[in-house]
Amino acid sequence: MKPEMRILGIDDAPFDKFKDKSTLVIGTLFRGGSYLDGLMSTKVRIDGNNATKKIAEMINKSKFKPQIQLTILDGIAVAGFNVIDIMELHRLTKIPVIVVMRSYPDLEKIFKTLRHLKMDKKITIIGKAGKIDKVGEIYVQHIGISIEDVKEVMKLASTRSLLPEPIRVAHIIASGIKSGESRGRA
Repeated sequence: MKPEMRILGIDDAPFDKFKDKSTLVIGTLFRGGSYLDGLMSTKVRIDGNNATKKIAEMINKSKFKPQIQLTILDGIAVAGFNVIDIMELHRLTKIPVIVVMRSYPDLEKIFKTLRHLKMDKKITIIGKAGKIDKVGEIYVQHIGISIEDVKEVMKLASTRSLLPEPIRVAHIIASGIKSGESRGRA
């Protein structure tokens, strides 16, 4: 892994699930875990089905696309249960994808909730994302990149916290835009 590799970190803004119909998704382009080189955004529906398509369009239409070597997502869903199909995102963008999670997800609880909400199709999408691996103190899923390279990327990009800098900063920007100031942690 080159220290200057271009990594796109993606996270969503906070939203009011009772009032908002959509929410902002921010992408930050970093050189490794050091320098912010670019910013992009899109909007996705709350609990919708358009996150994969909208994020792929955001990446593919960006002037930064030729530079992006890796996409890192803060979790497999944005805007509540708008689940990202990482295999499809990889296919559409031709860029490897890593999903990062602070803790191991309670899949049984998530699947029960999705069934209750009649969102069974999202269970299949989550299942397609593959095995969840522990890397240091975090958990990851990945497509288009080996677990050995994922470990190297996490070392390279996690310069200020356990999470890679591109998603940490995407979180700060998204929450700051929506709320007037950043809050919480990625």
